[in-house]
Amino acid sequence: MSNGNSLKVRIQKLGTALSNMVMPNIGAFIAWGVAASLFIATGYLPNKDLDANVVGPMLKYVLPLLIGYTGGYNVHKQRGGVIGAIASFGAIAGSTVTMFIGAMIMGPLSAWVLKKFDEKVQPKIKTGFEMLVNNFSLGLIGFAFMVLSFFIIGPIVAQLTEWVGIGVEAIVKVHLLPIANLIIEPAKILFLNNALNHGIFTPLGTEQVAKVGKSVLFLLEANPGPGLGVLIAYAVFGKGSAKSSSWGAMIIHFFGGIHEIYFPYVMMKPAMFLAVIAGGLAGTFTFQTLGAGLTAPASPGSIIAIMGMAPKGWGPHLVVLAGIFAAAIVSFLVASVILKSDKSDDDSLEAAQAATQAAKAESKGAAAQPMANSGDITADNIQQIIFACDAGMGSSAMGASILRDKVKKSGLDIPVTNMAISNLTDKDHTLIVTQEELADRAAERTPSSVHVTVDNFLATPKYDDIVGLLAGEATANQTAAAPQTEAEGHVTDDLDLNYIDEVVFAHGKAEGSATMGQATLELIFKNHGIGIPVSKASNENLGNFNAKNILVVTTIANQSAAQTHAPHAQYLVVDSLVTTPEYDKMVARMHK
Repeated sequence: MSNGNSLKVRIQKLGTALSNMVMPNIGAFIAWGVAASLFIATGYLPNKDLDANVVGPMLKYVLPLLIGYTGGYNVHKQRGGVIGAIASFGAIAGSTVTMFIGAMIMGPLSAWVLKKFDEKVQPKIKTGFEMLVNNFSLGLIGFAFMVLSFFIIGPIVAQLTEWVGIGVEAIVKVHLLPIANLIIEPAKILFLNNALNHGIFTPLGTEQVAKVGKSVLFLLEANPGPGLGVLIAYAVFGKGSAKSSSWGAMIIHFFGGIHEIYFPYVMMKPAMFLAVIAGGLAGTFTFQTLGAGLTAPASPGSIIAIMGMAPKGWGPHLVVLAGIFAAAIVSFLVASVILKSDKSDDDSLEAAQAATQAAKAESKGAAAQPMANSGDITADNIQQIIFACDAGMGSSAMGASILRDKVKKSGLDIPVTNMAISNLTDKDHTLIVTQEELADRAAERTPSSVHVTVDNFLATPKYDDIVGLLAGEATANQTAAAPQTEAEGHVTDDLDLNYIDEVVFAHGKAEGSATMGQATLELIFKNHGIGIPVSKASNENLGNFNAKNILVVTTIANQSAAQTHAPHAQYLVVDSLVTTPEYDKMVARMHK
């Protein structure tokens, strides 16, 4: 591993460790935010008793203790969680400030010490004394950390927190906060978005809410405007599949809050980093100028969640919207200039993803291998499939849903789930699907599992390959294209739909991708007013379509089997029946 990659992995690990203490407790932060927006003096339903006895104590005790418990649990499971809460309480009691940072330190630290103690002592405990030793060791070590936190950690962290708060306020006063987007926007696309939002901005923002009732820090990373502007630009000025897929991506991004979906659109054209940075600068400048802020973290970064966390009144909601749309407009304008000035003919999202993957592989001194360990991906060997990402939410959940549907339609009974990389456990007979940027960390935690990496959880032909392998079919990476003759069964570069009476999707045992491909082509035909019927058939039934006026669509892996049963048909052979750009090209060649 190169030094650059090693540094990136270490940064990701640190950011993930911080965010993994906060993200599981986001629901508690939202509950507190709702209570604050309702019951504080300036809330919708001011109530002194609830403000004093619920809002304040929850901020001072409950939230830091949850973070400390979670941080300890991540290190040493239940025992780590308990000692993490004990140690964090010492820091809370020893300070007058909200002790998020103290909990983030003491939770994992105390759990790590207990874990090392258990590793040394537990194997030597005599039979019958296990409970005694375990309970007293946790209690005594926890007591020591609680006292240490009260007298040392709490006061130190309180002073550091005060300095950080002064620094943030100074940056805000001199209107330099937008400069943070020079780091935030590129870091998001390098999969540090959760680390930034939940590891840094959530603790600092919650401190600000306790003082002034809202915080602009909750809007810095969660702002969907920059990504929205890029996607709109692709929808208007893009080409090929990047253009056609951007509409659905917009809905998922803006309303669903899954920001990861626009990352490939930026990475396929590096100049697009300028668009999201410019949009982020404009959005944060607008937020700061108009005094926007939220009462709690918006997670996910959906417009619905953001509006739900805006303070009371139309004014606070409007200024939040102003910042979001300012970011979207600026991002759109910059992205539009980039796309309009781009004279390249190939603007395929899939091609860009494949090129990116190949470049990454070559930079590591290896040829790109879209389906590594394919020999291990069989129904007999794989008992579960896990999508792993930084937080175990968002795009990995959607990717798992896509593959789960394909697996189900193929008649396979294999569970498909998703989780955070930090929660992975090393098990045999498990297929781990993760993104290129996170592959090293996933492989490190689960060396015994089978690993497949993708560039984009939401659009990759590898899902079809996985299903094909599990169903016992060959894939494009295992089977070379079959020899073609000029007389029959050929793949032509100038298919003319004017001479085709029916299109048939050929499939082997797994028909899920053929079904989705059929639906995709039917929609394309409908949009272009083409009345050619589209159907699907197994390879064994292709004899009913063995004629020159029939177009058989199949994958490279299935081409040989299909041609055996329908040698006289015309063929369109693609890498993926679902995401190929060949359908649009074929329609464009019509001359009727």
